[in-house]
Amino acid sequence: MSEIQAQATELASQYIAQVTGDLERNAKEQDRIGQEIEALQEQLRALQHDHTVLVNMQQALGGASPAAGADTAAAPSVPHQASAELKQSKLKKAAATGAKKTASKKAAAKASSVKASTAAAKPTLVELIRGHLEQESEPRSAAEIAVALTQAHPDRSVKTTVVRTTLEGLVAKSHAHRAKQGSSVFYTAAAASEPAAGEPQQEAVAG
Repeated sequence: MSEIQAQATELASQYIAQVTGDLERNAKEQDRIGQEIEALQEQLRALQHDHTVLVNMQQALGGASPAAGADTAAAPSVPHQASAELKQSKLKKAAATGAKKTASKKAAAKASSVKASTAAAKPTLVELIRGHLEQESEPRSAAEIAVALTQAHPDRSVKTTVVRTTLEGLVAKSHAHRAKQGSSVFYTAAAASEPAAGEPQQEAVAG
C-alpha cells in the first residue's frame, strides 16, 4: 500500500505543479491581453477623436460626407449642397438673362443699322418717277404715277402735286416728255416717246 500511496502522491504533486504552471501562464496571458485591450482602446479613442475633428473640418469646408461612419455629418451637408445648387441656378438664370439682353441690344443695333442703310439706299422720288416712266409703255398722268408709286412704296408719302412738279423738272431737263390730251397732261420717258416740239411747257396742268 505504501508503494501505491507513493505513486498517488507523486501524481498529485505532478498535477499540482501542472495546474500551478497553467494558472501562472493563464494569469500572464490575461495580463498580456488586458494590456493589448488597453492599448487598442487607447487607439480607438484616438481614432474617434480624430474622426470628430475631421468631421468638424469637413462641415466647415462644406465637403461631401464620407461613405462610411459619418451618417451624422451627411445631414449638415445637405442644406449647404442645396444652397449651392440654388445659387448656381440663380447664376445660370442671371447669365441667361444677361445673354438675352445682350442679344436684344445687338439685334436692335443691327436692325437700326439695317434701317439706316436701307434709308440711305432708298431711291429719290426723281429716280422712282423716271423708273416708273421707263417701265410704262403708255403715257401716264401725274395722278396715275402718284397712285402707282404709293402702292409700290407704302412707306413713302407720294403726293400728286409733288409728282407733277418733279415731272415738270424732268421735262425741263429733257429726261421726260409730256403730251396734252384734252384737259389732261400725260408724261412719258424721254427715250420712249417722240419729242413734243412746239408745245409750250407753261401750259396749265390739270390733274
